[in-house]
Amino acid sequence: MARDSLLFVCKSCGAVHSKWAGQCSACGEWNVLVEESRAAPPGAMKPASTARGRGVQFETLQSDTPEPPRIVTGVTEFDRVCGGGVVPGSAILLGGDPGVGKSTLLLEVTAKATRNGAKVAYISGEEAIEQIRARAKRMGVADADVALASATALRDILTTLKRDPFDIVIIDSIQTLWSDAHDAGPGSITQVRACAAELVRLAKNGGPAIVLVGHVTKDGQIAGPRVVEHMVDAVLSFEGERGYPFRILRAGKNRFGATDEIGVFEMGDAGLREVPNPSALFLGEGKDRAPGAAVFAGIEGSRPVLVEIQALVAPSAYGTPRRAVVGWDSGRLAMLLAVLEARCGLGFGDKDVYLNVAGGMRINEPAADLAAAAALISSALDMPLPQGCVVFGEIGLSGEVRAVGRAEARLREAKKLGFERALAPPQANGKVKKGDVALTVVTRLTDAVERISQNRY
Repeated sequence: MARDSLLFVCKSCGAVHSKWAGQCSACGEWNVLVEESRAAPPGAMKPASTARGRGVQFETLQSDTPEPPRIVTGVTEFDRVCGGGVVPGSAILLGGDPGVGKSTLLLEVTAKATRNGAKVAYISGEEAIEQIRARAKRMGVADADVALASATALRDILTTLKRDPFDIVIIDSIQTLWSDAHDAGPGSITQVRACAAELVRLAKNGGPAIVLVGHVTKDGQIAGPRVVEHMVDAVLSFEGERGYPFRILRAGKNRFGATDEIGVFEMGDAGLREVPNPSALFLGEGKDRAPGAAVFAGIEGSRPVLVEIQALVAPSAYGTPRRAVVGWDSGRLAMLLAVLEARCGLGFGDKDVYLNVAGGMRINEPAADLAAAAALISSALDMPLPQGCVVFGEIGLSGEVRAVGRAEARLREAKKLGFERALAPPQANGKVKKGDVALTVVTRLTDAVERISQNRY
């Protein structure tokens, strides 16, 4: 192929370049440009065409057409993350590490959706039919009326889906499909983008809801250009830490629902099991709480979740102290250590600091500041927090403890799990009702240091 017929596309942002370069000028990433054919996609407008367009018909925001009902699959955690069910004609991209359980999750979704009356097709390009049947038998869903197929040719798949109507179609995975309109091999950016565009177009033209499974790169990003993520309506990620049976489903993008919802599953011998009360899984089972452990009352989407934050402060054996964080933002930990040293007089300059969120959970909200600080203070002073105490609150650079949202839901979840007291900002005081947990108000971080050191709650 002549060099003039080639162009280079960025794997990270999808920007097109006329020649190869070590760095993408659009997003700044290094070593992300890959070679691609300059052949025009099907239906593209020719540059030399002089024909006039037909014009665009504008509409108003008002509409008398009722919104189509969502397809409830029956997997409550999956439906919650999707926003209450799968929207007909939508396109969903599901990514996750190899072996995390993406195919197991989708097979469970298809089996329960068919039992709820939906017509579902499962098309696999990675596994044979017998492999899928063996997994279904192990999961106990072999009697589900799911249409199975093993195919990778995009033209054959589109012809079948246009002929046979389905409500939901699973494509496992988009990297295995290939289109005969392009010379690139399966899994290349050209093929992934072209196949995804054709499937999304089918869904938008009155077709079924399409669920695409996407591979991820070594840094956790979904393989292929970001333009594929812009094509679909929802981008879901299935996460799980090695050594833990828990799996968490998150929505990074959702045009039909919230992006802060999570679904929690537990992997077992018979497949995935839904976890309706994840707080009981992420908490320790010991009766006595060790120094350096604090229970954080967090909010994930619409549900309160209690997790244990563990900290260890130890003398450093090297000239440069270590800072290790698992499940939390390392930049936020650095800020918190600076505030504790500048405002509270606790020195960490000659100590190693380790912070871990138990159970493989990842926390993103600022309300975990006070819980992480309490765990650090408890470890530094070797003073354990009470067993029945939860902590939440945001910490400012001046050392004040600021209010957070949904305080009533946090306290109600703590009460349900047997916690009797809470260390929280003053604005949560108005949220406490009779019979709820006893609230210990802290206005500044120095108050928390004093109460933990003197064991006053």
